[in-house]
Amino acid sequence: MTATADDLLLAIPNVSEGADEAILDAIGAAFTAAGGATLLDVHADADHGRTVFTLAGRPGQLAPALRDGAAAVLEHVDLRDPARAGLHPHVGALDVVPLVHLDPARRGAACAEALHAGALLGELGLPCVLYGPLGGGRTRADLRRGGPAGLAARVRAGEVVPDFGPREDLHPGAGAVLLAARPPLVAFNVELAAPATLADAQAIAARIREGGPDGLPGLRAIGLELAHRDGVAQVSMNVEDHLALPLRDVVAAIAAHAPVAAAELVGLAPQAAFADFPAAVPVRNRRTVEDALARVS
Repeated sequence: MTATADDLLLAIPNVSEGADEAILDAIGAAFTAAGGATLLDVHADADHGRTVFTLAGRPGQLAPALRDGAAAVLEHVDLRDPARAGLHPHVGALDVVPLVHLDPARRGAACAEALHAGALLGELGLPCVLYGPLGGGRTRADLRRGGPAGLAARVRAGEVVPDFGPREDLHPGAGAVLLAARPPLVAFNVELAAPATLADAQAIAARIREGGPDGLPGLRAIGLELAHRDGVAQVSMNVEDHLALPLRDVVAAIAAHAPVAAAELVGLAPQAAFADFPAAVPVRNRRTVEDALARVS
């Protein structure tokens, strides 16, 4: 049966490697080698030490594709290597694997696919920990506290018990996988104009993220300095509900504290996220889920 837009789910595996093109090509090829999944987008970032792959497939296709890609990650990415020390918080070589439902009708299929993926990844020796609704409300931030060493200590103490795979400790070189089913999330970065500093980016992130003095709903934000971009100060964010918080409002909140030079989309975003977005702010990698799916449906 030919896939249609109504059939498709997305999987968005995040890998803790952002610079080695040969490794990333091998992992990307592994995700699609069996032919069930289509690779829609790859976003690599050497400063973050992270690559975000976006896959599309029907129920039953994505879990095996994720297993095959995870096997390539295990072959090529070892967190004990100092070269893997990117800026982005992480607990695993295959750090986060969300299964994404594009509308409420597909939520059940996404949940089932996430559980299937967890079982297959566990067979590779990867401890998988559910977060979000499937994980009883646990968040990525909760599980990433203290990095791989912090999560490993909590697993060994029995405070966190992996849902799939080994339950007593993390994988020595690959850590753990955080697994979820969720609606679309927009990963969005904003670069501050010179002479803004890391301290400026960190202060703005603390103000605008949910729970901060100017807290925006469902916004996760950290401040970074990008060595590969000549020390640019960046506010790196996840927008958990782009309808409740359009990207234009995120840019406005940042611009209230410092001039904005540019923005960057990580992966794909629903078209609605860019409603009334300011034309004066350039956005690198601006691509929509709708356009990408139109090419495979």
